[in-house]
Amino acid sequence: FHSILSIFFNDVQVVGRENIPKYGPVIFTANHANQFMDGLMIMCTCQRTISYLVAEKSWKRQVIGHLAWAMGGVPVKRAQDSANKGAGSITVAAESSDDGVIHVVGKGTKFSTELKVGDKIRFPKTALGIKVASIENDEAMCIKVEDGVLDAIATQPFPEYVTFDILQRVDQKDVFKNVLEKLASGGTIGIFPEGGSHDRTDLLPLKVGVALIAYSALEKDGISIPIVPVGLNYFRAHRFRGKATVEFGAATYIEPGTLKDYQKGGADKRRVCNSLLTRIENSMRSVIVSVPDYDTMQVIHAARRLYREDGIRQTAEERQDMGRRFAEGYKRMLLSVNGDPPQEWLDLQSRLLAYQKELTALGIRDYQVVGLDYEEAELGDGPPQGETVLHRMNIVGHITHLLFVGTLAALPAIFLNLPVGLASRIYSNRRRKAALAASKVKVKGYDVMLSERVLCSIILVPTLWVTYAALLFFFTNLDGPALAVCVTSFPLFSYWSIMAAESGMVDVKDLRPYVMKLIPSARKRLTALPATRKALRKDLRKMIRLIGPSLGELYYGKQLDWQKITLETRKMSSSAELDSKKDE
Repeated sequence: FHSILSIFFNDVQVVGRENIPKYGPVIFTANHANQFMDGLMIMCTCQRTISYLVAEKSWKRQVIGHLAWAMGGVPVKRAQDSANKGAGSITVAAESSDDGVIHVVGKGTKFSTELKVGDKIRFPKTALGIKVASIENDEAMCIKVEDGVLDAIATQPFPEYVTFDILQRVDQKDVFKNVLEKLASGGTIGIFPEGGSHDRTDLLPLKVGVALIAYSALEKDGISIPIVPVGLNYFRAHRFRGKATVEFGAATYIEPGTLKDYQKGGADKRRVCNSLLTRIENSMRSVIVSVPDYDTMQVIHAARRLYREDGIRQTAEERQDMGRRFAEGYKRMLLSVNGDPPQEWLDLQSRLLAYQKELTALGIRDYQVVGLDYEEAELGDGPPQGETVLHRMNIVGHITHLLFVGTLAALPAIFLNLPVGLASRIYSNRRRKAALAASKVKVKGYDVMLSERVLCSIILVPTLWVTYAALLFFFTNLDGPALAVCVTSFPLFSYWSIMAAESGMVDVKDLRPYVMKLIPSARKRLTALPATRKALRKDLRKMIRLIGPSLGELYYGKQLDWQKITLETRKMSSSAELDSKKDE
């Protein structure tokens, strides 16, 4: 498993490993941004043996199911995996009644035969399952008002009628029994409480299962199990040779005094479980960088790069810290102006996005713009002089040499890796489209791509080696020892070619700005970038100096309690939402 990470990831950094208990039962809760790779990432970095709760749908897949079984996984049947379209259409009352339910009226529906109390329904383009409280007849029933229900209703065009899905209740007694046995024996369990992987920039609502498991363990065995949050932070998660930072946060524990309320059942049980779930969610937010959308994520990444000093290499912990400061600061400032920021802020945000888009269009990185600035200082920006001409000729020489050496180094990659790479890319893209079409929460479906590439490669790589071995056996005069040496060299040459190709790509990317400068149409755009960057950095730092003091410890603090800060931000957000509803 470590070899899979070393092949498919360029760099994996670990933060907060000291927060992992070395002995005894542990529940790991992680965000789910990269499908099957998430479990592999945690398992290879936490230094504990983990048994994952695995969706039954994945458990039944070839390769994945075998790997999950080998790792001691526990299959879980999910209601959403067997969701069915309900007959007819429904509408709901605008407000809940005094007993915490909402009346649902159907048209052409068959509530009495298709649904049972405890089943759930799901509205179009939403992921939340809403529990059925009671059924009166085929066209009348009530649903429970729980967290997120009113928000889900607000997304629908009621009182118009809409279609709905049925999620039948799943009995998880056997799952709970297996999990509690593993924990009682000192084992560790890995859970993705969001319920499924996605490519959003923030957490999905958490499922209550993790809270029920923790309370059940306390009730049955008297063990208050540490619930350790894991933040999986990827850079280009769906790309080959991407980067990742795995952050382990401080553990969350059940408050022992709440066990009595849990044992009472009913509303008291729901209250303490939801309270624990809120604390778990807050701890998970403390180890990721969560933002509302992709544009905001791009703005924050660009701002972080421009704000830091050039030439200083940050550690993974420092990058995470600065990224969260920008993310939480952005959300708090947005709340302070009621979602209507001043024009200066909007202008700066637009300029940051435009700068990032220009870098993308030219195919260069921010750190390379600094190099362009140094080159302009050395060579000047006037007409081409002798030194400038020689410099550009030297670039051409470097490119020629790189192409020659790269061609020789690429020969093993062409035969051993290219066929698999092309096939896995096509396959993973097809799987991405299928997953996106079937999902209610995915944005582009990028979260499944790398996992599907890995699965495809696991099958195709040995198949390709066997094919080459057969060709050498039948169509060459190699004797047994020579053939054995060739075949056993395939893995080594394949891995070396990956490393060589990556080094070559780094060189190509570093040379790209200089190659682009040889093209007249791109030269002016490249020449303007250093000045654009300087102006952006100056205005960004000025803006931060202006608004930073109002953010208190986010601006001044050295060591921050991120669980406390993310909780405060969420409380501010909830308060703002309540004020907005009152104004309406």
